[in-house]
Amino acid sequence: MEPDLRLESSLWVGNKRYRAVLTGWHFNWTEVDKKNRDKKTISVPVAEVVGVEEGRVEILPQKSVEDTDKDFTVFYVKRFSSGGTYGLLWRLGRTQFSCPSRALRDQWTKHLRAALKTHSPLRPHRLLVFINPFGGKKKGRKIYHSVVAPLFELAGISSHVIVTERANQARDHLLKKDLAGFDGVVCVGGDGMFSELLHGLIGRTQQEAGLCENNPAVTLQPCPLHIGIIPAGSTDCVCYATVGVIDPVTSALHIIIGDSQPLDVCSVHQASSLVHYSVSLLGYGFYGDVLAESEKHRWMGPLRYDYSGTVVYLSNRSYAGIVHYLPADPQDSSPRDRTRCLSGCSVCSRSTERLFHQSSDSGSLYSSHSSQYTSDSEGEWVTVEGRFRCVSLTCMSSSCPKSPLGLSPSAHLADGTGDLILVWDTHPLGFLKFLYRHTTTQDQFDLPFVEVHRVKAVRFSLPSGKEEEGYEEIGGTSSAIDDEERGYIETVSRNGSQQHLAEGCTKRQTTSEQKTATPFLCGLCCSKAPAVSVWNCDGEILPNTEINCRIHGQLVRLYARGIEDGAAVHNCSKEHDNKCERIF
Repeated sequence: MEPDLRLESSLWVGNKRYRAVLTGWHFNWTEVDKKNRDKKTISVPVAEVVGVEEGRVEILPQKSVEDTDKDFTVFYVKRFSSGGTYGLLWRLGRTQFSCPSRALRDQWTKHLRAALKTHSPLRPHRLLVFINPFGGKKKGRKIYHSVVAPLFELAGISSHVIVTERANQARDHLLKKDLAGFDGVVCVGGDGMFSELLHGLIGRTQQEAGLCENNPAVTLQPCPLHIGIIPAGSTDCVCYATVGVIDPVTSALHIIIGDSQPLDVCSVHQASSLVHYSVSLLGYGFYGDVLAESEKHRWMGPLRYDYSGTVVYLSNRSYAGIVHYLPADPQDSSPRDRTRCLSGCSVCSRSTERLFHQSSDSGSLYSSHSSQYTSDSEGEWVTVEGRFRCVSLTCMSSSCPKSPLGLSPSAHLADGTGDLILVWDTHPLGFLKFLYRHTTTQDQFDLPFVEVHRVKAVRFSLPSGKEEEGYEEIGGTSSAIDDEERGYIETVSRNGSQQHLAEGCTKRQTTSEQKTATPFLCGLCCSKAPAVSVWNCDGEILPNTEINCRIHGQLVRLYARGIEDGAAVHNCSKEHDNKCERIF
């Protein structure tokens, strides 16, 4: 139900008369014909009004102001189709109103600004901005100063800008410098810059809370500052998976209106030492090998990933490993339920109630240090052992333009779980089918050699005798491995909570119950295969093979609202190509 009427009057837009109405939550203006009959109505939520200016004002591509006594300009969010099934482009809408008198003009601007303060309490006022001038196409500075900064100025946001000069400068700043007075931090860059902010904010929060990050069992404290992402990197997976598009204007508008999207974070430990935090991909085997191979070809730019993926695929490798995982409650959700985590996701909303003690003040969840996790029962661990093409753990769908549905299409951003994907050793054509399905809408898990589990924690270790063998040069082939080590035993035995696949040592003679992958040779990649792979953690190679992972529910918050469903948004224009101009 709408609150009491605040303001209503006749206003002019160009040579047309409108009846404008401001209620507590919406600003509407309806065209009125000569017989005083209503025609088309435009309705904008007050929460999506970006700014109100006296006079006739333009902001982009450059600011211009025509100071007139009876006019005011309202800037707001307009949505356009991005061309895909999910995700919407946001653009800055602008309407110039003319009033019969200056007094009425002042009344409208006063009431609109007051409504913004009342109904958008989480909007940032001061931001700390880090720009990576070297990321992506090296356009970080240009994107910020020509596109983002004018929008921040319009919204009354002040910003302190730091152009980074070295790796981990942003992380170190967040760990050591005074952050008082800032409502959030923003990175202009890619996933690497976001990772710096993530590690800096989490580390700073735990320091102030007196918690030890190196303790794998510690319950980490949620970060009080929001993180904003202006995409300007080689890879922008986190932005794409939380907003649905890679577009600086869209991301800037999400920051301005104070959207808040909680995000799960996976901590990675080796023994009693923190190794890394991850929000997207933690991959061993194929994805680790691709990253290691790509490091040799950085001169190729983004093409190095396609090239390296081809080389590693032709190498046809698999790796022995032992995976222990703690399953999540299957009644909450499933990685095979074919749902999508979209804006307003009910699964994530229910998880908020489960993960945090409720407070009568809904805003306390966004700003309080004292929110505590409820204690989940530890549950029973499951163990599987065998040879894997790849072992992956993701806290989000990890979607990107090349893989619109991502590694795990039904993964959730903020349900306190991750999706563990196990791809057993198989024939090269079978693995190619698995990889290809990531680029389509086909179910990549509907294959006999693929498993997916929704989990709360994962441990990975090497079989006996493999611990001391290091990662060798990329370019080998798994055909060099003895046939006895190639298959995994299908026999499943249970001992309490343990599920064992591939029981016994690798020297054990294969039986009729053993699956053996067909050797595959490539003239380009025929040297000895490495005995172990490496972990790809959000685009960085980890120094450890045996790791412990734990999902921390809603540990950080982004200036985002999740991916919007284009079909469900009534004011999404279908004429995007004609109406949505490129601004830079």
